[in-house]
Amino acid sequence: MSVADLPIRHGLTLPSWSMTEEFVLASGPGGQNVNKTSSAVQLRFFPGSAGVFNDHQLRRLMQLAGRRAGKDGSILIQASRFRAQERNREDARDRLKDLVLKALEPPPPPRKATRPSRGAIERRLKAKAGRSQVKKMRGAVDRDDQNS
Repeated sequence: MSVADLPIRHGLTLPSWSMTEEFVLASGPGGQNVNKTSSAVQLRFFPGSAGVFNDHQLRRLMQLAGRRAGKDGSILIQASRFRAQERNREDARDRLKDLVLKALEPPPPPRKATRPSRGAIERRLKAKAGRSQVKKMRGAVDRDDQNS
């Protein structure tokens, strides 16, 4: 079945020729009707042939796809959440859009290494010394001091 272009955000649209849709029998909601209608959607997207991603974005997209990524470089999204074929179709397209948007997000800034302040170090050492004193006081009592 023909697939329409998928707008992702302003200035970025996934071309229709980089996607294929196949309707298959679904399990789940639908009663006996589910056995005779093909309401589940398998949306297969070929990001390498779409020509809209650079190498870094393509690697990140395939990494985020995880198990949905195929060895042929495609991403398979299966949608069978709803009873209606059209709603499953919209669901698959929305999930693909979310996946692509997440892959296009810039990486978070690198973590800046920090060190504890001098006051924090002193407070920690003072607390340690205090705990040490408490534990020393729990030790055995010297018998010579009690007889005097």
